[in-house]
Amino acid sequence: MLEVDHVDLHYGAAIALRQVSLTAEVGAVTCLMGRNGVGKTSLLRAIVGAHPISAGKITWEGENISKLALYDRARRGIAWVPQGRDIFPLLTVKENLETGFAVLPRGQRKVPDEIYDLFPILKTMLRRRGGDLSGGQQQQLAIARALVMKPRLLVLDEPTEGIQPSIIKDIGRVIALLRSRGEMAILLVEQYFDFANELAQTIVVLDRGDVVLSGRREELDEQDVRRRLSV
Repeated sequence: MLEVDHVDLHYGAAIALRQVSLTAEVGAVTCLMGRNGVGKTSLLRAIVGAHPISAGKITWEGENISKLALYDRARRGIAWVPQGRDIFPLLTVKENLETGFAVLPRGQRKVPDEIYDLFPILKTMLRRRGGDLSGGQQQQLAIARALVMKPRLLVLDEPTEGIQPSIIKDIGRVIALLRSRGEMAILLVEQYFDFANELAQTIVVLDRGDVVLSGRREELDEQDVRRRLSV
């Protein structure tokens, strides 16, 4: 599993996270929630290695990865789908998917057919440039690219942001399917309570860099969670 243990994170003199702890287990979805600007993306950046932590420890599969570079964490099976998707707009869909090969041995550098089963629209658009896709299609491409890496930890930063409802449902079905296989841990940052509540086994709520609620979904008071998400 992933274990985040009393992590602090700073941007210069400003503190973004204070003593944050959470776990994400294989075969489950852990959902990180909170208002805008409370430190959710900062925590994901700390986990994947995009920003150093100031204190605490991050452990993945029993190994302390706190000081490992982003690419070393990717090689250990950690895949990140950042907010805003960050696909390569001038590369084709096929070329975007193939960027996931970077962490794989040469013998495994093939886009699995299952990717097109999960996201059939991508199979029809392999020669189109990523920048020509709609926002929802780009989000599907970003998740598919992460799955090409064969991750054991999938980190998703607000995959429903700015996406049409039909594709939100498709993404939800994919996350549920991946969870049901019991082969990876999924850490999801999400603003929409209903989407998170349907998928997550554990919910963690941040406020101003602190964990203010944490527990199994069924143990938390729904109204309390919703109140902490409202502006």
